Amino acid sequence: MNSKILPRFKCLPGRAGQWTLMITGGLLFFLAAGASKAATIWLDDLDLGAVNQSWGDPHKNRSVEDHPLTLGGQVFDRGLGTHAESTLYVRLEGNAKSFSATVGVDDEVQSNAATVQFQIYGDNHLLWQSRVLHSGDGAQTCNVVLKGVQILLLKVDDPSGDISFAHADWAAASFEMANGFRPVTLSSPDEVAQILTPAPRAKPRINGAAIQGVRPGSPFLYTIAATGERPMTFSAKHLPDGLSLDPLTGRITGTLNQLGTYQVTLKAKNRRGSSTRSFTIVVGSQIALTPPMGWNSWNCFAGAVSEDKVKAAAKALVDSGLADHGWTYVNVDDFWQNNYRTKDPTLRGPYRDAQGNIQPNARFPDMKGLADYIHSLGLKAGLYSSPGPWTCGGCAGSWRHEAQDAAQDAAWGFDYLKYDWCSYEDVAQGKVHSSPDLPTWQSSHGTNDTAVASYPYNVMGLCLRAQPRDIFYSLCQYGMRDVWKWGESVQGNAWRTTGDINDSWSSMSRIGFSQDPAAPYAGPGHWNDPDMLVVGKVGWGHLHPTRLTPNEQYTHISLWCLLSAPLLIGCDLTQLDPFTLNLLENDEVLAVDQDILGREATTVWKEGTERIYAKPLSDGSKAVGLFNLGETPTQIKVTWTELGLKGKLHVRDLWRQKDLGRHKDSYTVTVPRHGVALFKVW
Repeated sequence: MNSKILPRFKCLPGRAGQWTLMITGGLLFFLAAGASKAATIWLDDLDLGAVNQSWGDPHKNRSVEDHPLTLGGQVFDRGLGTHAESTLYVRLEGNAKSFSATVGVDDEVQSNAATVQFQIYGDNHLLWQSRVLHSGDGAQTCNVVLKGVQILLLKVDDPSGDISFAHADWAAASFEMANGFRPVTLSSPDEVAQILTPAPRAKPRINGAAIQGVRPGSPFLYTIAATGERPMTFSAKHLPDGLSLDPLTGRITGTLNQLGTYQVTLKAKNRRGSSTRSFTIVVGSQIALTPPMGWNSWNCFAGAVSEDKVKAAAKALVDSGLADHGWTYVNVDDFWQNNYRTKDPTLRGPYRDAQGNIQPNARFPDMKGLADYIHSLGLKAGLYSSPGPWTCGGCAGSWRHEAQDAAQDAAWGFDYLKYDWCSYEDVAQGKVHSSPDLPTWQSSHGTNDTAVASYPYNVMGLCLRAQPRDIFYSLCQYGMRDVWKWGESVQGNAWRTTGDINDSWSSMSRIGFSQDPAAPYAGPGHWNDPDMLVVGKVGWGHLHPTRLTPNEQYTHISLWCLLSAPLLIGCDLTQLDPFTLNLLENDEVLAVDQDILGREATTVWKEGTERIYAKPLSDGSKAVGLFNLGETPTQIKVTWTELGLKGKLHVRDLWRQKDLGRHKDSYTVTVPRHGVALFKVW
């Protein structure tokens, strides 16, 4: 090697403690540390899987519908295609100089209804905001100085509140970075999972629903839910003839044939003491006098569900102690039947036998045995079907076999049916029909629309009512044609008011805070259903910890309880972490959901990102939720006048189960980002 052609390196001290690197064989001098050259980092070079959005998936260098990014006729090679409402957090640690982008509604949107507004926050402070942009408005550019910013938030809102077609593009988006630092995307800001609910005491406490309805002649099952040290024994005064209580398990079983209302006093006793509670049994035409509480397989297992997984979930509901707080149902969602779409041999087989009876797939070899096992634990069992030929997942539905399937569900011993619209859309459009009298869609606003939407649910509702056991009837049709206005008339006990939820803030908050129009139609026996819970490990067949932050999870549970919503846990119960378990075992919070008055909370005050909800309770008090939908902690004040109350009122923090004293005229508290303060006043 010829050493003459290689430069020699020498380090010399420079100003302000820096070092100058001198190449003695040339003219190049530069600073090795200190002031560094800015580098451009494109947003699309980062991990965009951290984007949290209300619909669809984020796309790198493509629109949300996977087309080229196009704004005002201009095509962009780089950027992020997302859908409002949308958030993306980026860790910068003070190393960014600026962020620039061209933003707008992608040209793929033809609807004039689309509205979006882009916002950029730095360390919880709004740095820039676009004007409200509509489809066809073209683009707006931004260039934001980021000096010292630690955490950046790129956010897209939909000011209209209707997220339809809100296809938002961050085109040509890039950072100017210093010090060689590379930004890191985050699904949400770091947040401590603070456990708020005190541990149950050793002395018995009776929890769960304080009322149960049953139809004459139907099997009765009620397990006294009680926390406290075991062993524990149970007793009941004034239990009506036809029912018996197992003193060791607390299970009340039997049959009642006489119409009437029975007031029973329940008692739980252990070596630490005893607890009593009033319990009302109503024998009549109505069941579901409080919203159901339990578990559903879909949000964790989806198409990977099996009998073994359902049995494990039922056992975990008991072993974890959740059953002692009133969690009761264990519901099998889609994919217990045979499927036409897959080649998986465990999902292939005859849809029905020669007599037309529906056949479970190989993963569910003994449906009656499964229901019996769940009942043996003091729990109730649920199942799933569709009024169409096929379920959402492509399994056999109940179309033209409604009476057979209802009878089969009852014979197996199931207590709950979720009935999912899915392929009935083809029937409604006239693509599949068996009778010229069958109502079909006339137009999006035609006079027959409600008749079409309600028809298949009424058919199955009547079939379920003809069975010799009570089966809770859940209408899953995503709120079409204002189902809350007619769901009860087709025998429904609950009905979905929205589309499917996912484990994102945008999805959960959009659904939860839009329930006011349906509120007047909820009550004992008939409940509005904003979909299942997305806490714990979820994933629809690909498990991951929920993407909701701890405060967002407190908001989720608080809001669903205020809404008197069915509470169906969607996570893998065999992998409960301490935070999730604590979140689901607060009896004072759950009592808000299970209150026998059955009134749904509504918004009593709304301003900007602040919401106040209030719910009247059967004891004359009110449950109140103060919610912060914003990106920064904020003080929220509720006045007693807003609640229809006055004077000096007691305030109790329900999550901490702690009295906060008496307050005159109002109460003020600082609520964290996406968080809640839930309390009771009287």
